Amino acid sequence: MASHRKSRPTGTRVAGMRTPALATAALTSVALLSQTANAAPSDDRPTLEEVEKKVDDLYRQAGSATERYNAAKERTTKQRKKVDTLLDDVARRTQDLNDAREELGSFASAQYRTGAAVPETATLLLADSPQDYFDQNQLMNRLTGRQKSAVDDYVTQQSETMKKRREATESLETLTESQDDLKTAKSTVQKKLATARELLSELTAEEKARLAAIEKKKQQEAARKAAELAKRQAAQEAERKRRAEAAQQEGDGGSGSSGTSGGTGSTGSSTPDTSNGTRAEKAIAFARAQIGKPYVWGATGPGSYDCSGLTQAAWKAAGVSLPRVTYDQVDAGTTVPVSQAQPGDLVFFYDDISHVGLYVGDGMMIHAPKPGAYVREESIFYDGESSIYSVVRPA
Repeated sequence: MASHRKSRPTGTRVAGMRTPALATAALTSVALLSQTANAAPSDDRPTLEEVEKKVDDLYRQAGSATERYNAAKERTTKQRKKVDTLLDDVARRTQDLNDAREELGSFASAQYRTGAAVPETATLLLADSPQDYFDQNQLMNRLTGRQKSAVDDYVTQQSETMKKRREATESLETLTESQDDLKTAKSTVQKKLATARELLSELTAEEKARLAAIEKKKQQEAARKAAELAKRQAAQEAERKRRAEAAQQEGDGGSGSSGTSGGTGSTGSSTPDTSNGTRAEKAIAFARAQIGKPYVWGATGPGSYDCSGLTQAAWKAAGVSLPRVTYDQVDAGTTVPVSQAQPGDLVFFYDDISHVGLYVGDGMMIHAPKPGAYVREESIFYDGESSIYSVVRPA
């Protein structure tokens, strides 16, 4: 703007030429602008590690929302059954109320026909004979007793019917709230998954290859930890057997057959319950047969599963009923240390208990991991040792 206020210097000037200071300033400005334009996209673009963490977080949040969806769906189903039962009860009571009302109407008609509403003196005077009056009066006394009972019954039924109608109304309101929770949870899952897919779709081929390499490295580390756990468990089992055999031999040498019985009892006390072991084998066999089926949030089989849907179905195949969601499954048994996990145990993950797998031994589990994945067997350390929340042995 200053150039407009100053007069041009006098003298000759070669066309197209500028003073050195102005030329230098112009070139510097162009260079800075060029650098800024080139740097802006890269500065705003997240690193591959940030993308990986964001996607993992989104999948975990989607898993947590899925369990909330499952819980809301279960509440909705139960509430709908309750509402249907209440509505049927209200309909039955309403019919009974109508029947009672008709009975009261018949009593009113009888009073009118017999002149019960006429004063007793007039009824006596109008009667054909005093005996007719007394016969009619005795009949009306009996009729009045029946009428009183009918009125009392009607009032009771009316009160109970109104109460049931209020219960049905409240249950319908609760059902509406459960349905709203269901819609909210479903929307949350869909948004989380859509964001995760969008982030992954923006990766270049090279970034996807690097991400796969990072995932492979994590799997190798998880497999190493699983092998370590398997080794420790094998050592513990060998020590348990050694002690059991020593106790049995000591019993055999000290008291003959009775000692053998004592040794066997000692062995049995330190081994897993046989019936529970058989059920665990059935649960594992079922879960293994589902390997390769897709993860679908909210699914309970038979064509697809989410994590808690799979564990519930596996133990159901073994004759054991588990709750639907992880938050409830975690309380459906006895908590044991990871080092003492046995085949059939449930392994829960994350502080919000949003994931679960079925332990199969040697540090491995079968689980339905996440959307886009399939039921598979892998290390319980697949997301790091710190992600394990607890291990539970179903009752």
